[in-house]
Amino acid sequence: MTTINPLIPKNARQIFIDGPVGSLDCLELSPSGDVVGIAIVAHPDPKGGGTNTHKIVQTMAKVLTKKGYLCYCPNLRGVGESDGVHDMGIGEVADAKAIHDFIRKHYPDLPLILAGFSFGTSVVSNLARQVDHKQLILIGPGITRYLVVVPDVAKTCVIHGEEDDITPLAAVLEWGRTNNQPIIWYPSTGHFFHGQLIGLANLLSQLIL
Repeated sequence: MTTINPLIPKNARQIFIDGPVGSLDCLELSPSGDVVGIAIVAHPDPKGGGTNTHKIVQTMAKVLTKKGYLCYCPNLRGVGESDGVHDMGIGEVADAKAIHDFIRKHYPDLPLILAGFSFGTSVVSNLARQVDHKQLILIGPGITRYLVVVPDVAKTCVIHGEEDDITPLAAVLEWGRTNNQPIIWYPSTGHFFHGQLIGLANLLSQLIL
């Protein structure tokens, strides 16, 4: 009997991509119409249970697919059915690069959006240093625990909850000053945007090009 994971969207299929330390478990989510671009969405910290089915990851993917983007949501090393062990955001950048290279073999010319939540912001922002991208979307950047960079301010959007108790807004605002990066602060919400996912989706829909 086949077990269906209720957290996996109906428009998603599970694929496995060769990574630097073995196989990477990845969800591929397709738009209903023409594909206008591709996206990689990185999950939050696996030490806190973060996977590619996390509600904020899937909120981002849902908005992106509605905009016509073919989305790849990987479980990075040591997460889900992916090989390897968690590497505190260092080896995970190499995993994301392997996902990128796989996608580019099939879609060499489509614009790329990189998006991440919390721990995932470190992964995609450091990947953005290495690859051409149209947009970099960072939600709840984990700047107090991991290295989160801004390769190109003009391409980067940052959203952070006013009441974030994991990465305080004040720390993110100071990080923004250091990087000359504007921050969109989301009022009356914490790190995980409880009860605010529809509002977050609406905001993302305005920001995604």
